[in-house]
Amino acid sequence: MSDEKVKKKKSNSRPATQTHLLISEIKDGVVVLKDGTLRAVLMTSSINFSLKSEDEQNALISSYVGFLNSIDFPLQIVVQSRQLQIKPYMEKLREIERQQANELLRVQTADYRSFVEELVQMGQIMTKKFFVIVPYDPASNKRKGFFTRFKEVLKPALTVRLKEQRFAQRKGDLDMRVRQVMQGLESMGLQTIQLDTQSLIELYYSTYNPDIAFAEQLQPVEQLQVENI
Repeated sequence: MSDEKVKKKKSNSRPATQTHLLISEIKDGVVVLKDGTLRAVLMTSSINFSLKSEDEQNALISSYVGFLNSIDFPLQIVVQSRQLQIKPYMEKLREIERQQANELLRVQTADYRSFVEELVQMGQIMTKKFFVIVPYDPASNKRKGFFTRFKEVLKPALTVRLKEQRFAQRKGDLDMRVRQVMQGLESMGLQTIQLDTQSLIELYYSTYNPDIAFAEQLQPVEQLQVENI
């Protein structure tokens, strides 16, 4: 066997990137991990705590403490800082400029576009996004009996993908947790939204490939071609 064939064989035997990820699949707005547990991701707004009065700050702290005491499962809070993707906005401005019939408005639009381009060139404009990850693990569900939880934990260890019936049951339990978390966050004046399948794929795509994601937008989920591993 030649050296070239040996090198080719070794390169083909390398594991795919997906084998190193904990994610098994993303479907119905839920992240399914390889151990059979589920994750839902909420995107929330933020509050400028320092601009609040002392009474408002105390009320927020009290609401937050009450929210934490109301849940009996862990949560993960993630803050992502990313360079603002200004390209789609600039393309929209160019389109508005081309279609503008009023000459004065067209000139003003061009001036504004030039101002934004110069502002971006002066330095990187960052944006922050806030996420709350809600997990569901059958072993940690205290509402179910021990033997019920034990049976649910055994089989996922033997298979990567959940069967539809088991997935539907666990998604129902996860949805109840999501509603509870959303109600608690909204009671503090935060706006929340649960990420759907497309948004989840874009989130993990940009997380694992920040440079590529900034330069190249991800296609809609129905147009993606994913190789099974």
